[in-house]
Amino acid sequence: MFRTIEHADPLARQRDGEKGNGSEALLSPHDGEHVGEKMKKDRTPAKASPRRRSSSSTRERDSGQTAEPPRRRKTDATASGAAKQEGGVAAVDRALEILAAFEPTDKALTLAELAQRTKFYKSTILRISQSLLRHGYLQRLDYGAYRIGPAPLMLGALYQRSMRLGDIMLPLMHELADQTGESVSIYSRNGDVRVCIHRVDSKHAVRDHVREGDVLPLERGSGGRILLAFSGAKGEPYESIRTEYCYASVGERDSETAGVSVPFFGSGQAILGALTLAGPRSRIDETFIANARVLLLRVASRATHALGGDASAIDGALAMTLSGKRAMARPAKMGART
Repeated sequence: MFRTIEHADPLARQRDGEKGNGSEALLSPHDGEHVGEKMKKDRTPAKASPRRRSSSSTRERDSGQTAEPPRRRKTDATASGAAKQEGGVAAVDRALEILAAFEPTDKALTLAELAQRTKFYKSTILRISQSLLRHGYLQRLDYGAYRIGPAPLMLGALYQRSMRLGDIMLPLMHELADQTGESVSIYSRNGDVRVCIHRVDSKHAVRDHVREGDVLPLERGSGGRILLAFSGAKGEPYESIRTEYCYASVGERDSETAGVSVPFFGSGQAILGALTLAGPRSRIDETFIANARVLLLRVASRATHALGGDASAIDGALAMTLSGKRAMARPAKMGART
């Protein structure tokens, strides 16, 4: 038996008509089953074909390499890497670097100046500065520049109140005593005299004998000269001391004693004391004094930094001292070769 199936689709009828010159097609029962199966398949949604990999991705997969991530600006990546390595937070590191970009002579910095000093993107600075402004670490001026806000000053005051001078200075004094073998003292001005407030004695039996609490004159000895120089004393040797940040005296206070002293400073560049290395003249010769200058200036820089002061002038004096030592050493080396 045969039965007729009429196409519901006019286009299909048209195609059939063109092929068979009629609007109907004769199908056997078996043919109907095949058509039904084909219609079910046609109604089943086709699966999406997998996206073709780019040629570069295919090559990387075949070679066992992974795609290189987009490169970030060097400083941002460095800050992030340092934070991960040391257990910190990159955004906090960047905020502190923005604050550290301000120097003591800066009243304000523009966005361009901050970007130049920190090497951060301007967008990074703008984003982080919003938090610094909100918490009082920065202030924005009317013309768009930034200056340090009041929050760091309040933290500095808390630090000054909680810090004891000996906590910072005594380890440095012991370090100096071990390096040189001589006694180390700290003197503070009290009116027209100076007072020894910290002392580390030499291990030598013959040494400079000063104890904590002893009162000594200001105008005799290297420690007193340092305190006078950075309290505004006029003339020499005070002008030279304010340039060299160091003074050596031989036999001023005691005919058998010599000493070398440097200043160290706290917040606001207030002089906190004179750091003195002293001993008998038999051991304190010119070579010792030249080497002691370098050691003392380095310790004074570290102490000033730890106490909240600006050590840049001390560092400059240290560089000048080192260059002078090198200049003095050259003729000796030339003479040794002749």
